[in-house]
Amino acid sequence: MDTVIVTGGASGIGAAIVRLAGEQGLNPVVWDLSPGGMVVDTRDRAAVQAALAEVGPARYLVNNAGPASSSALGFGDGLIGTAGSVELVTSAWLATNPPDGAAVVNVASVAGNLVGTDSAWYSAGKAAIAGYTRHLATRIAPRVRANAVAPGFIETPRMAGFADSPLGRSLIERNPMRRAGRPEDVAAAVLFLLSPAAAYVNGVLLPVDGGWTVSQ
Repeated sequence: MDTVIVTGGASGIGAAIVRLAGEQGLNPVVWDLSPGGMVVDTRDRAAVQAALAEVGPARYLVNNAGPASSSALGFGDGLIGTAGSVELVTSAWLATNPPDGAAVVNVASVAGNLVGTDSAWYSAGKAAIAGYTRHLATRIAPRVRANAVAPGFIETPRMAGFADSPLGRSLIERNPMRRAGRPEDVAAAVLFLLSPAAAYVNGVLLPVDGGWTVSQ
């Protein structure tokens, strides 16, 4: 049974990825700052390396952990928490020499990649994740594929109540699908990109936003 490490896997999008991975016969391992799996700070190199040693060989990695856009972080700390942690975890995982057919999927966002947000560090950090994904795709293939997803407005605990706000209602009204996304929508895209069905998909940034960005 192939192992998939899911950072930030205790809730929201990460938890949906964990559930679907288990349903599809994978062995999901949750890394999170909250209880519900292995408590791992993805900004701490020693903690990441220790967790990798405990987990053992992992064919797949999903970099989902990161601070909420509403977090009161400075620009530098925000970049470390978003793109910096993704690079740290990915580099440490690659050093374990994952087997042929391995894949990593990074969770970026429409913010920074396709639209702007109020948070400078969040937009910059998510755009950096997409750029780092493209870098990986040209350096570690064919042994390992690297792709990213860019969720739009997804109903997660972090976004509780937002759908009922004036801005939330406006976003839904302007979305061709006429609804907010669900964590399971993102999870399905992530599991596809990890799977052998995407064996020739490498270096993409896949929006999961119901077509919101193309309808603006």
